[in-house]
Amino acid sequence: MTRLTSGVAADAAHLPVAFEPVPLDQVVSGTPMTRYVDLDEASGRTVGVWEHTPGVSRDVEVNEVFVVLAGSARIEFEQPVLPPIEVRAGSIVRLEEGMHTVWTVRETLRKVYVAP
Repeated sequence: MTRLTSGVAADAAHLPVAFEPVPLDQVVSGTPMTRYVDLDEASGRTVGVWEHTPGVSRDVEVNEVFVVLAGSARIEFEQPVLPPIEVRAGSIVRLEEGMHTVWTVRETLRKVYVAP
């Protein structure tokens, strides 16, 4: 885990890890890749940065709140069935554990997440 240091700024645009392909059983179309780094753990919560390149993939979510820093995507909710949402820089979203989603990323999406 890369650690945040009190009083020192971190650059969320430069993650110290390489992109990895999304597992084939999660790919809907394209060749999406992801990468993430956990930055801090405190009071039972993890804070980190995650990126997803253009493409479409399925996921089963964990409890988290995230803020989109860059990029754009459409998130569809297969379970529970909810209206799809569009996210872009500045969007704040809460996901619940067990939600089944489809992410259609048009422009590499970068988010800061907080998860228990």
